[in-house]
Amino acid sequence: MVGSIILIPLVMVPAMGGSADDTAAVVSTVLLVTGMNTLLHMFIGTRLPLVQGPSFVYLAPALAIINSPEFFGLNDNNFKHIMKHLQGAIIIGGAFQVILGYTGLMSLFLRLINPVVVSPTVAAVGLSFFSYGFAKLGTCIEMGILQLLMVVIFALYLRKIKLFGYRVFLIYAVPLGLGITWAIAFVLTATGVYSYKGCDANIPASNNVSAFCRKHLLRMKSCRVDTSHALRSSPWFRFPYPLQWGTPVFSWKMGLVMCVVSVIASVDSVGSYHASSLFVATRPPTSGVVSRGIGVEGVSTVLAGLWGTGVGSSTITENVHTIAVTKMGSRRAVGFGAILLLLLSIVGKVGAFIASIPDVLVAALLCFMWAMLCALGLSNLRYSATGSSRNSIIVGLALFLSLSVPSYFQQYGVHPSANSSVPTYFQPYIVASHGPVHTGSGGVNYVLNTLLSLNMVIAFLVALILDNTVPGGRQERGLYVWSESEAAKRESAFVKDYELPFKIGRAFRWVKCVGL
Repeated sequence: MVGSIILIPLVMVPAMGGSADDTAAVVSTVLLVTGMNTLLHMFIGTRLPLVQGPSFVYLAPALAIINSPEFFGLNDNNFKHIMKHLQGAIIIGGAFQVILGYTGLMSLFLRLINPVVVSPTVAAVGLSFFSYGFAKLGTCIEMGILQLLMVVIFALYLRKIKLFGYRVFLIYAVPLGLGITWAIAFVLTATGVYSYKGCDANIPASNNVSAFCRKHLLRMKSCRVDTSHALRSSPWFRFPYPLQWGTPVFSWKMGLVMCVVSVIASVDSVGSYHASSLFVATRPPTSGVVSRGIGVEGVSTVLAGLWGTGVGSSTITENVHTIAVTKMGSRRAVGFGAILLLLLSIVGKVGAFIASIPDVLVAALLCFMWAMLCALGLSNLRYSATGSSRNSIIVGLALFLSLSVPSYFQQYGVHPSANSSVPTYFQPYIVASHGPVHTGSGGVNYVLNTLLSLNMVIAFLVALILDNTVPGGRQERGLYVWSESEAAKRESAFVKDYELPFKIGRAFRWVKCVGL
């Protein structure tokens, strides 16, 4: 859960040309919006104890938009200029998700969404960032490998060790691994291991006269922990507010991309709703409750767009893993955590501290987080017949094509006006909108080339079409079983789990698609 909340801004803001101070401000904004949206979902959403925060589902399309042709050649205020376009696209995508949820269309769409569809779609989200992970980690190979090994040791080898009755190492593998590795990097920096005579990590490579310094500049920037000045320059208190980056810019082509992505985010959330309900509730929610949750996620994404987090808001998939491990699914605990995030968001030094995490450690953590996201996606197959050749072929084909088709679209090369200094791990997103589709409309070209270069879109389309056209029994397909509305209303335990508080639901009983 901590991973996507703090790590997504550390990837996105530098990609937009933002400074360390900008990163700190976005982190604080993410903390605020995550707290607000979690409370919103807890009261008027599905009411399941799920954290609503920045989603990895939105990261790849956001990076594709960031690297759109119209942003090439910008000199000043890159960050704010691009962020305003992202905000507009996110707001449009969120509004579409609101319509999807509150009109009841999601209830109809649920008939097509099954574990065989959800599994490769979520797994493809994790696999889509393989070009970023180790490529970035390798800029300071010893610290990156150490960070990755620390998290793996805590999460796997020490997972059964309990302290105070809890599997502390499994639950807190990421923060523990980060803290230890960061401390080691601090000691190495202080003792001069990453110092080179006459070289300064804060001087750009273009200004370095010495070839020796230019050679070691990347290593110094990646390995040292004192290259960020965010903690020193940020204020103690900062209040994130709507439209803090300026008035959002609305573009129909970018908005359409986000509308499709919001559908995939909804599919991801459906799997999380079903899995978490089996851990914490008496029975799965009704299709109306699911629609209500998707509608609230749309509202949350609109709020994320207004505040400017850079990505939409969705159910954090890793949260289901946390519930399964801790066996704790209390709304009160989630509410307390949300309030804590709200308080931390106004302390500027907290955001600055997170923004100071060295890039190589971020990359190592993301290698683990994206691998876990892939695993959580594939775990949805346990609700279906995993030994079925039908399901195996569908999932295998969806995953293979989710890697192969985007590679075909990305082979068309970098736009001639693109910035050649962009790191290689961002190249797939630079070429996202320059694929082979050529129609009479530049906007249509942009939408189709961008969507078909996104791994999760291909995985979703292939799995959706095959699972709903290839014959298969209910047990083989593993159809999600949602509770029947009329039967659920007669169970007091079910009503206690899902009914809206303060008798709000009574005023909307006539809205069958969003009620019990």
